[in-house]
Amino acid sequence: QRGNPSWIFLWKQLTGVALGVVAFAVLAKIDAEHWRKWAWPALWIAIITMTVIVIPGMPSAIAPRINGSKRFLLGGSIQPSEFGKLALVLWTAALIVKKGGAEGLRRLTKGLMPFGIILGVLSLLCALQPDFSVVLFYALVMGAMLFAAGARIGHFVFLGALALPLVWSEINRLEYVMKRLLGFAGAAGAEAEVNYQLTQSLIAVGSGGLFGVGFGQGRQQYGFLPLPYNDFIGSNVGEEWGFVGMVGLIGLYALWGWLGFRIAKQARTPFTQLVAMGLTITLLVTAYLHIGVVTGLLPTTGLTLPFVSYGRSNMLLSLVMTGIL
Repeated sequence: QRGNPSWIFLWKQLTGVALGVVAFAVLAKIDAEHWRKWAWPALWIAIITMTVIVIPGMPSAIAPRINGSKRFLLGGSIQPSEFGKLALVLWTAALIVKKGGAEGLRRLTKGLMPFGIILGVLSLLCALQPDFSVVLFYALVMGAMLFAAGARIGHFVFLGALALPLVWSEINRLEYVMKRLLGFAGAAGAEAEVNYQLTQSLIAVGSGGLFGVGFGQGRQQYGFLPLPYNDFIGSNVGEEWGFVGMVGLIGLYALWGWLGFRIAKQARTPFTQLVAMGLTITLLVTAYLHIGVVTGLLPTTGLTLPFVSYGRSNMLLSLVMTGIL
């Protein structure tokens, strides 16, 4: 339809793989402790690039609007919120260590409040794109890292109660979020409008049976299932590789997670331990949320499948995180 050659997706993805493999090889040789001094610069780069995207009147050549959202830079080749995940992990780990670990996190104002401020800034920038799934993702990753570092449960409950009215107002403001939640809950009148992707995804996964219909033989990719190459690529895996393929994919992510947590356990310093834990949580949460969405266990949201989905930012980030680990 766009007049592009048939190999355009493959070529773009291979360039992301090439960059990612180089980054992986370089980062695997660098002591991860060095990332501590890059924590603040990485966070500022993420904030600045995410701000550029949402500035009103920004030319489409710099920040194009794709599928109704402004999430990319330079014609869609860079997605700042993806690299914001890495920046968030590095910065959270560095600040936890600076505060002295669990002891420094036990006070609400001087302990958790700085984390809440940065999370609020990143969440606001994501909400303006809009990309509510990344807002929840940032909160999940930062919360898991703080919990692992020894933050009090009561503080999480208190801050969650304070944030609830704001989150609810944003859900109501972003109409598509409310529709997806109502559709997932089975509310009358909401299903047909917002559950189309989920319905087609379940048709794909269900028709795969035990062993799938065969690689490249899936029918849902021919325009029936929207975004079958990134946000719903797990559906294609289920259709073409079947139940066995999905279980194998889940097993591979579980193996990656086990290796990541083993690395975190054996890390030499508190900072590298927290970074390893944060990176492992980041990839696992992304993968299993994606699989949960395409199988109807979770509301529809836009999260890619690490190492599998189309997208150079996704591929590069996955290989960068693995290299650091």
